[in-house]
Amino acid sequence: MIRIAVVVGSTRPTRRSRQVADWVLARAQERGGAEFGMLDIAEFDLPLLDEPLPPSMGQYTHEHTKAWAKAVAPFDGFIFVTGEYNHAVPGALKNALDFLYAEWNNKACGFVSYGSSGGVRAVENLRLIAGELQMADVRAQVALPFATDFRDYTAFTPSQTAEAQLGPLFDQVTAWARALQSTRE
Repeated sequence: MIRIAVVVGSTRPTRRSRQVADWVLARAQERGGAEFGMLDIAEFDLPLLDEPLPPSMGQYTHEHTKAWAKAVAPFDGFIFVTGEYNHAVPGALKNALDFLYAEWNNKACGFVSYGSSGGVRAVENLRLIAGELQMADVRAQVALPFATDFRDYTAFTPSQTAEAQLGPLFDQVTAWARALQSTRE
């Protein structure tokens, strides 16, 4: 069975990403078609990248890196939930991506973003990063503007449009994860 992780992309104490990620995971599990899990980068307490060698060498020395690699490796694809911080991906998510290399290779990824403009600039930033990590990013995405999908700009209240956009995202990430399976083997 294909395994897809919903990745919580912020560690900020007032983050909205966990609310959004819980919604994505619940809808994914209801839909089926893959086994879905969650990776919350806040739970890994990663410092700023501190490995002495480039991740592409696969010679991790720190226990936090090994634990992160062990958590990421079993998944066939990822749905990154990200806010938009200063027109880009949150630093904590970029750092978490930078720690690893082979664990991301030849896997599918999709994006659910939020922010004043729905987080679309963060996703454009993530697409560049995904390409370098040899991930296949899918076209479908869910963009959640604060004005329409967050009551008082804080409480996540997904619109019908957002709900409808999840299906194609799940379908594409699952299909690409399955298609890339032979490449990973």
